[in-house]
Amino acid sequence: MTAAVNAHNIPDGAVVVGVDFGTLSGRAVVLRVRDGAELGAAEHPYPHAVLTDRLPGGGPALPPDTALQVPEDYREVLRRAVPAALADAGADPADVIGIGTDFTACTVLPTTADGTPLCEVPGFADRPHAYAKLWKHHAAQPEADEINALAAERGEPWLARYGGKISSEWEFAKGLELLREDPEAYGRADRWIEAADWIVWELCGRETRNVSTAGYKGIHQDGAWPTRDFLAALDPRFASFAEDKIAFPLSPQGERAGGLTARAAAWTGLPEGTPVAVGTIDAHVTAASADTVAPGEMLAIMGTSTCHVMNAEAGAAPAEVPGMCGVVDGGIVPGLWGYEAGQSGVGDIFAWFADSFAGGAASREAAENGESLHDLLSRRATGRPPGAHGLVALDWHSGNRSVLVDHDLSGVIAGLTLATRPEDVYAALVEATAYGARTIVDAFESSGVPVHGFTVAGGLKRNPFVMGVYADVLGRPLHLADSDQAPAAGAAIHAAAAAGAYPGIPEASAAMGGRTRDAVLPDPGRTAAYDRLYAVYTDLHDHFGRGGSDALHRLRAIRNAALNGGGAPAGAEHEERIR
Repeated sequence: MTAAVNAHNIPDGAVVVGVDFGTLSGRAVVLRVRDGAELGAAEHPYPHAVLTDRLPGGGPALPPDTALQVPEDYREVLRRAVPAALADAGADPADVIGIGTDFTACTVLPTTADGTPLCEVPGFADRPHAYAKLWKHHAAQPEADEINALAAERGEPWLARYGGKISSEWEFAKGLELLREDPEAYGRADRWIEAADWIVWELCGRETRNVSTAGYKGIHQDGAWPTRDFLAALDPRFASFAEDKIAFPLSPQGERAGGLTARAAAWTGLPEGTPVAVGTIDAHVTAASADTVAPGEMLAIMGTSTCHVMNAEAGAAPAEVPGMCGVVDGGIVPGLWGYEAGQSGVGDIFAWFADSFAGGAASREAAENGESLHDLLSRRATGRPPGAHGLVALDWHSGNRSVLVDHDLSGVIAGLTLATRPEDVYAALVEATAYGARTIVDAFESSGVPVHGFTVAGGLKRNPFVMGVYADVLGRPLHLADSDQAPAAGAAIHAAAAAGAYPGIPEASAAMGGRTRDAVLPDPGRTAAYDRLYAVYTDLHDHFGRGGSDALHRLRAIRNAALNGGGAPAGAEHEERIR
């Protein structure tokens, strides 16, 4: 077994591996332990990507808002990306002192008692509920609404820790959906486990559960899950859900979960027994790589969606921030209250518009210039006075995670005219996500949780137009995480702590993480202009999101009814009607 090292005697050649399991692919990095230098990296796309239409074997169309994944794709990342990253680094596997992983959350799957995914059990491959439900599986919104209504009615004390609402993305809503829609699969599932913990089980051969996913996605607060009485009130068959399928001793962040099994060693090319860090959430582990674990330092991990995480000083009780995704004792770093908020769609929204609506002349010009459509639209929009396009959008194309916690909401673009150009809409969508981020910051500060700094990690930090808009809308400098593979690097830093190279995550983060402070500065004049536009955004936000109109909910209900066969006729049936 690999010998542990300590911060005072780290061999020059010691390295750690971090593996980030994202929405569409897995990425592995190799970091030098003594200073965090990135020596190598590799990526492996999931062969099945996200299942939204049909299962791998075909069959009926999947219901609206379904997003599933195939667990074997995750194993393939270990087989391919980890050896490739080691080769890219030119690293000797014998020099690897630890491996850490992170995962999207809440990505959750049913398994048997030995950890076998239910979709791999004979007779269940053709059942959607036997697969991993990706974080953006939002089909459990009715169950989330039911849980929230009952918790509010009963005055459940844990509800305030989640800003007053739990999400359809989380373990209990998705678990109740499983019970209601496939009771046989529910009964066959011995475990309902976050993929963050399942992949660690695959690596070290023993089941573990981490404090972070249990607290943020599993409603575990003050040492307890929701009671049997509460769960039975939802559905008598659901009464033992927590104790039967998710309850397990919880491990702190940065601890050792176990050592690599012979099977996992063969997959990764690492020595058997290599220390494996406890699982964690991709956004939360990124705080270590961005060196933002100190209280008051908000980190926004901006990609397809955005997660906002921040620590606050430990105390008797945390502040209650409306619409936050959760606050957990030790959820990011042991000994501090870890807060999370988020936006369900950011980069996804930009890609949706560029890929589906900004074609024609803009697409041809981008091709002629040898640039991406995103770069063209960003370049056209750069430097224009705020408000010149006359638009304000609501960034709810994937629903709203914070602060409304309502995934039945949808996007809005106000102010369109026949003079509106593609770059105008693109700019308005970028601005909308920045207004959404400002709404989150305002919610924290108005609740007595000060935000001292705002750091950005993720792929969008490389877009100067997007970063400039965010700095101007927020009216504060942006710090940028140094690593371009920040979640994977954070997982590697957790591995260094788990292996004993540093006393804990803060020390490992200080030595191995980093960010560029004040990388993007706000323009006071543009900030003042955006203040006026933000007021319009807030009016629309509250009108459509806080009860001024239920139009967006009615549209969603009409759409779902139509897709499920209860709406207006289409296709051949429509042709028959007009003969």
